[in-house]
Amino acid sequence: MANIIDGKAVSAQVKENIKAEAAELKAKGIEIGLAVVIVGDDPASQVYVRNKEKACEYVGFNSYKYALPAETTEEELLALVDKLNNDDNVDGILVQLPLPKHLDDKLIINNIRPDKDVDAFHPVNVGKIMIGDYSFLPCTPAGVMELIHSTGVVVSGKKCVVVGRSNIVGKPMAMLLLHESGTVTICHSKTQDLKEVCSQADILVAAVGRPKMITADYVKEGAVVIDVGMDRDENGKLCGDVDFEDCKEKAGYITPVPGGVGPMTIAMLMKNTLTAGKLHKGV
Repeated sequence: MANIIDGKAVSAQVKENIKAEAAELKAKGIEIGLAVVIVGDDPASQVYVRNKEKACEYVGFNSYKYALPAETTEEELLALVDKLNNDDNVDGILVQLPLPKHLDDKLIINNIRPDKDVDAFHPVNVGKIMIGDYSFLPCTPAGVMELIHSTGVVVSGKKCVVVGRSNIVGKPMAMLLLHESGTVTICHSKTQDLKEVCSQADILVAAVGRPKMITADYVKEGAVVIDVGMDRDENGKLCGDVDFEDCKEKAGYITPVPGGVGPMTIAMLMKNTLTAGKLHKGV
């Protein structure tokens, strides 16, 4: 029976550490600020933004929310990004994705100052992650690494398989495992013998967006199984890419959905924002 990795508990610890450090900085007159920009009224995005505001409040950061109508033009959004780039009260800028169809995600992200890009999506930050000389890490992969570390399993020398090759999770996830000397395989829709490849992994990270795709026959006995998926099953119930019930007997460690990777993403965003603030304030 697998040990269940409690993302809520690990993320709570990360946030406690940030809260303590933010309080120390505040005592010295240094305040940290995060600006979150949301365009339109996508319900999921609204929930994420609310959670980010709550997290800022909890750790003691100033939170600046900019809610723009769906018909906002590219010029208007770029003007706001420019204003935030030049605002000394703002240490981190996050533009909530996806944006409405008429706006170019890539153009907007490329206009955020790299040292304020707390999502780590700017090409400069992506390049820094590639060479291992970074200030920020993308929040979800960074959160996954914290969860792996919480198990006490050492990545070095382990066979690591990442299922999914997105720019947001799959690719940076592979780089972070590689930086810790894991032997990494990235799998995707064209991978042959996927089940066979996965079943050899000591550490298996699933980030494909296909409900319960990873069943017990994909899992090596005693492996660490991290489920990044956030899907709905046939009954509309929240689930991940891993069939939790099927895999929990075989895995050594496994994350649940919800309550696994999800809480970590926002905790790591807070960590990135703290790092940005310290860089800006010369701490």
